[in-house]
Amino acid sequence: MVDALSRRRIATYTRMADGTQEDYLIQQELSQPLHAALANRVLTELIGLQQSSPANLISRYEHSLQTATRALRDDADEETVVAALLHDIGDLMAPSNHSAIAAEILRPYVTPSTYWVVEHHGIFQGYYFWHYLGRDRNAREKFRGHPDFERTVDFCHKWDQESFDPSYDTLPLSVFEPMVRSVFAREPWGEHTKKR
Repeated sequence: MVDALSRRRIATYTRMADGTQEDYLIQQELSQPLHAALANRVLTELIGLQQSSPANLISRYEHSLQTATRALRDDADEETVVAALLHDIGDLMAPSNHSAIAAEILRPYVTPSTYWVVEHHGIFQGYYFWHYLGRDRNAREKFRGHPDFERTVDFCHKWDQESFDPSYDTLPLSVFEPMVRSVFAREPWGEHTKKR
C-alpha cells in the first residue's frame, strides 16, 4: 500500500494543520475533474427525482422541468431558468430542507439574488398549503422588505406552485441541459456572485 501511495501525487498530511502549500496545490489540481463534472452530477441528481412525489400527479422531476419551462416561456434569464429547474434538487436527500440544499449547490455559480430565491422558496411556497397542516402560511412575511421578497413571491406564484399539471406542455431536459452546463461552467465564486 505504501509503495502505491509513494508513486501517486497525493497530499502527505494526516492532519490538515500539518499540510503544506504543495499538498494543497496538489489537491487543487487533482480536484479539477471533479469540478468539471459537476453539471453531469447535478443532471443525474435531477433525473433521480423521477422517484419522488408519489402523492402528486407528476414526479418532482417533471415538476422541475415544468417549473423551468414556465420560467423560460416567461423570458426569464438563463440563470433563473436553471434555478427553476434545480430548485427542488435536494428533495430526495433532504425533504425537510431541500431549499437549502438546492441553494447551496447553486451558490458559487449564481447571483446572491438567485441564491436567496432558491434558499427561501420552500417557506414562500408554504403560503399555498401550510395552513392545511397546522403551520403558518404567512411565515414568508418575516422576510417582507428584503430586496428579493417579491421576486420569490413571483417565482412561487407564477412557476413553482403552478407546475403540478400532467397535461402541461412541458419541455424536455435536452432544452435545459446546455443552460445547466453554461451556469456550472462559470468560475466558482466569480464576479457574478458579487452582484444582485
